[in-house]
Amino acid sequence: MFPAAAPVAQAVQPPPKVFTVQEAISYALANYPAVRAAMASYNAARAGVGLARTNYVPFVDGLWEADRETRASVLGVLLPESPTILTGTQGTVTPGPAEPFWLTGMGTLFSWQPFTFGYRRSELRAAHATETRTAAQVTLTRLGVASAVADASLAVLASEQRVKASQADVTRRTVFDRSVHALVNANLRPGADASRADAELAVARTSLIQDEQAQQVASAAFAEALGMAGTPVRIEAGPFLETPPESIWAELPLTNHPAAVVAQKNIQEIQSQISVLNHKFYPHLTLNGLEQWRGSGEETSGRITPGLEGLEPTIRNWAVGLSVQMDFSQYFLIRENKKIDLANLHRQEAVYDLTMQNLTGQMQQALAVLDGARRVAQNTPIELASARMSESQARARFQAGVGTIVDVAEAQGLLVQAEIDDSLARLSIWRALAELASDEGDLTPFLNLAGSMPGGTP
Repeated sequence: MFPAAAPVAQAVQPPPKVFTVQEAISYALANYPAVRAAMASYNAARAGVGLARTNYVPFVDGLWEADRETRASVLGVLLPESPTILTGTQGTVTPGPAEPFWLTGMGTLFSWQPFTFGYRRSELRAAHATETRTAAQVTLTRLGVASAVADASLAVLASEQRVKASQADVTRRTVFDRSVHALVNANLRPGADASRADAELAVARTSLIQDEQAQQVASAAFAEALGMAGTPVRIEAGPFLETPPESIWAELPLTNHPAAVVAQKNIQEIQSQISVLNHKFYPHLTLNGLEQWRGSGEETSGRITPGLEGLEPTIRNWAVGLSVQMDFSQYFLIRENKKIDLANLHRQEAVYDLTMQNLTGQMQQALAVLDGARRVAQNTPIELASARMSESQARARFQAGVGTIVDVAEAQGLLVQAEIDDSLARLSIWRALAELASDEGDLTPFLNLAGSMPGGTP
């Protein structure tokens, strides 16, 4: 006989983390990967501004070099190479074998452009334009994350209300099913009524299973929106099962919406790039200062100097000068790049117009949805009260033998639908308010309204 296998220990499921809607939004804004990625892009753009400022700093380069070489010169000139392989030599042609010697050199080069005809300033402005555009992108990303969390949290509450209504329906139908079976067993009702009651109960249980499945899916989506995918989470109902007040916040201008701001900043960024190109085709004036020390182990006669053979720098030279450089071939490259940027500018201006069109349309749709949700919420209490009375009367008529089971089934179906409609009506108003705030570009008024309600978090 083999020993009985030990039972496998069940993994202990951690308790779900409970959030209010306000806490969920705050958590997501601090932890969601998209927000962190947008902030990293903004920090990189800020560093780009600092990089553009370094163009105002003088350039200082130091060098020390020591070579063991020969110098046998030939007449003629070699063309430049890239990379350089054949190096030139200086001096007279010296026939005969070349003796090796040491050559050393060290020096410092100071370079500075005193003015650039506005080129550096335009580069700095372009860097600032990129910084402000990425800052606006961060705001837009935060709005998207906050809106997604608000919608996901209210969707979880809506799924919970559906489950409660379905559970109540199953409970009612279970009690009714037992009473029908009792009547059938007493030969007071035909067996078909029991079959119909069983079928109605099974349908109600199936609906409950589907609603529970939808609740689990909504909870998983909520955890993903928080940046906690795979973690059990729950949402507190707070004030969102109550009817919000009729008066809400003042309407905000759509030009302040983060999407509109991002589109506008994209236009300004391209304009700054065009400004850089406009200032690029100018002479480059550079003030140079050079100090160097050289040492060579070869004398002019070709004799190798005894001792250190040139390892020590002994000759000092210095030079100060102003150089003016201008690449005329850049004109055609700059002209074509400006054509590209101008086309991108026109495209971005069209994108801005399209963004404003979309925001205006979304705003009007949100207002229409809000108005419809309020009117539905005013009607559902009448629907629920009538459905409850109808269901009660249908059961009484059935028990008295003057009603059919079909009448009861229809009344019970009407009641569960009325319960669902009534439980979701107030949530629908809050979801419409959240969508309206999102379309205006700021969820703060929505959160303040929820915080001012009984049970809300300030």
